[in-house]
Amino acid sequence: MRLSTEQRHLIRTAAARTLGPGIDVRLFGSRANADARGGDIDLFVELEGEAGEVLERELKFYAALQRALGEQRIDIVVHRKNTPLRPIDREAIENGEPI
Repeated sequence: MRLSTEQRHLIRTAAARTLGPGIDVRLFGSRANADARGGDIDLFVELEGEAGEVLERELKFYAALQRALGEQRIDIVVHRKNTPLRPIDREAIENGEPI
């Protein structure tokens, strides 16, 4: 995993504040690979709720991450619980690492 201890702490804190305590955030993509270089921060979360509510929480999480981490390229993939998994959801679940 190519995130510092501080970055992981900031991500967990932002997630707890904006998405709720105990939320599972997974890092996937190139930053999850210790041998890769560069790349944005790809995060995956599963949330319950109506589409509009989930989108609002995702945007609050993104804003909190930008404030905490500074200008970073961050992608957040959100899977709404009780909906079919997309290929990217499966990739993040199978290959992502909990933060």
